[in-house]
Amino acid sequence: MRILSLLLLLLTCLSTRSQKLTSGGKLKPEQALMDIRKYTISLDLDLEKKSIAGYTLIDLNTLQPTRVLLFDLMDSFMIQSVLVNNKKQPYEYAHNLIRINLDQELPAGKQSVRVNYSGSPHIAIRPPWDDGFTWTKDPAGNPWIAVTAEGGGGKLYYPCKDHPSDEPNEGAELIITVPKGLVVAGPGLLQKTTVKGKKVTYDWKTNYSINNYSILFNVGKFNVVTREYTSVNGTKIPMQFYVLEANTGKAAHHLEILEQTLRSREKYFGEYPWAKEKIAICETPHLGMEHQTMNAYGNKFKYDKVGGQDFDWLMDHEFGHEWWGNKITAKDWGDYWIHEGINTFGDNLDVLELAGEAEYIKRFKGMAPGFENKIPIVQGKDIDEETAYVGDIYGKGAFFMHTLRYVIGDSIFFPALKEFATSPKYTYDNLTSTEDIEQFFSKKAGKNLVPLFDLFLRTTKKLEISVRQIPNDAYLISLSNLDMTIPLKIVTESGEQIIMAGKKITMIKSKSLPIIDPDKYYLTRIIYE
Repeated sequence: MRILSLLLLLLTCLSTRSQKLTSGGKLKPEQALMDIRKYTISLDLDLEKKSIAGYTLIDLNTLQPTRVLLFDLMDSFMIQSVLVNNKKQPYEYAHNLIRINLDQELPAGKQSVRVNYSGSPHIAIRPPWDDGFTWTKDPAGNPWIAVTAEGGGGKLYYPCKDHPSDEPNEGAELIITVPKGLVVAGPGLLQKTTVKGKKVTYDWKTNYSINNYSILFNVGKFNVVTREYTSVNGTKIPMQFYVLEANTGKAAHHLEILEQTLRSREKYFGEYPWAKEKIAICETPHLGMEHQTMNAYGNKFKYDKVGGQDFDWLMDHEFGHEWWGNKITAKDWGDYWIHEGINTFGDNLDVLELAGEAEYIKRFKGMAPGFENKIPIVQGKDIDEETAYVGDIYGKGAFFMHTLRYVIGDSIFFPALKEFATSPKYTYDNLTSTEDIEQFFSKKAGKNLVPLFDLFLRTTKKLEISVRQIPNDAYLISLSNLDMTIPLKIVTESGEQIIMAGKKITMIKSKSLPIIDPDKYYLTRIIYE
């Protein structure tokens, strides 16, 4: 149970994350009319001053004529100029917003906005739970820089539309300049490196849509260890580990463990989402984070044994976000459980693959008592990240998928799960919601699953099961607060049986008190009468 204990410890830390920074919330009208197409971020890092200088170029479409463009950027910078379609424009910069007051109305259509700026980005106090830049040294004394931005959003260091409902459909490019001898690790594919004097510039580019908190980089004295991975669809994909020089000897085995995760995730969720680019991880001074095509890894090669094999629970979890969070992205932070809950369920599917069904069930039985269950994990819409980020989106979200699996059965559940994860309707440019998942699985199951979603996701209630003893060694069993029938395993002295339980009473024969739901497929409150 060591892995589970570590996960619960992590969730405890996450629940106490800094309250200072957040993203999302209700979309501002001035931003609703903008469709972001691409970010190009070109920055020169000054390691001594812990500052950055350069520009961000934002390609976008305006969906209607406007006299105002609005972007998010932390107030810690100095803006030198703002250009719209290569023409300087007046602007206001306050309250973490750049408000461009155009000198004439901008028609609907393609636009280009360039912001030239410099300054000191917010420093993370306790990354990855607190966002910002980490300026530190590796154990050998070399500069080591990391960026984390999931909670605070990309506005921590570049101007953007900081809302989950809009990703740059044509990708992002990062052009980062650092002192020569250091390496920059970023998203997508490395286009080129350019050495000029005592500096080196790394140009990274992804053509995939990408959430704005994954548009970032890490810097260090890295070696790059590579191998090739053949995906479930036969695609040859480069695997890369940007690892500190001192840990280079550990990288090959670590990539073997990563490949083990890949095999399992592809089985249940389809081909690795970024097959045209790369599979990569980068060693970071913080614990880890799901950055598209370049996951942050800081678990210091601490392995557990699962099914007799080395297993890195943190890398396994963060890498699973390449599907749930990066490929399948919630359009509102109110549906955050889709990222964390379904991905945590994926962690347990990896346990299922390595150690079997009994260990999988054991993990979920061990998880259930740890849920806080104070706030529903789906609280509504137009919610900011900080409000949505409660510990139960991990474990309780995963447990709901465990419940859903049992309710509709493996023959329906697993094909449906893979179909959802590979459907163009819900992936890449097309963002998703709890309602999408609810409707999709209801259709596949051939029954209305809304009451199940409502009970476990939109309330803090547990499934109430009434067990009433009557004469002649019999018990009456019914559900008090769920208006649908579900399979329910019961153990008596005669063995196991499964009934279809609902509000309608079902009678079972037993000489002793029956054991209800012994494998813990439901979060229950059992009422004995």
